[in-house]
Amino acid sequence: MFRKVAVVLASTGLALGSIAAADAGGAASSEVSTKGLDQSPELAVVELPAERFQRSIEAHTQLVDYRELLDTARRLDAEPAEHALEQVEVSERELSAATETLRRRIEGARTEAAREASAARFASTGVSQATLDAIATCESGGDPTAVNAAGYYGKYQFDLGTWAAVGGSGNPAEASEAEQDYRAGLLYARAGSSPWPVCGI
Repeated sequence: MFRKVAVVLASTGLALGSIAAADAGGAASSEVSTKGLDQSPELAVVELPAERFQRSIEAHTQLVDYRELLDTARRLDAEPAEHALEQVEVSERELSAATETLRRRIEGARTEAAREASAARFASTGVSQATLDAIATCESGGDPTAVNAAGYYGKYQFDLGTWAAVGGSGNPAEASEAEQDYRAGLLYARAGSSPWPVCGI
């Protein structure tokens, strides 16, 4: 459950109640039903400059975004030890900085999760990275973007037919290095070093 947080605008704090806005340059007024009372109270006319109102909307939107990012960080186990929602008041600048920090933490957590998933997938081939590194060094100098005019592509110099046979799509040289490692691992697990007659070990 989130605590209620007031976002304090740089120039002043705004308490927004039931305000009916008139035109951009005019005043705003509202009427309150007083059913059951003998007489209606007088209501003061509230003036709210358009820019201040717009800033309050932006601050609210920023707070909503922060809450969503915090939920994502929690799901990725990347929640910071302290966060803006624990404060009763937070300035626009502080909330903006906290939002950027959350974005970086989420990006880092996602990158790490992808790295771990890629490593686990590669490990499932049962082939050592050292074996494939030796083949790649011989085939392409270890360059994932290498292209041979004879029709061989990427770190392991796949031809398109072999790449497709191990589940690859498109051009191997345009796939990520982790994808190329995984597909080469699958190929090695199936056929040993024979697909690399010169560089195979």
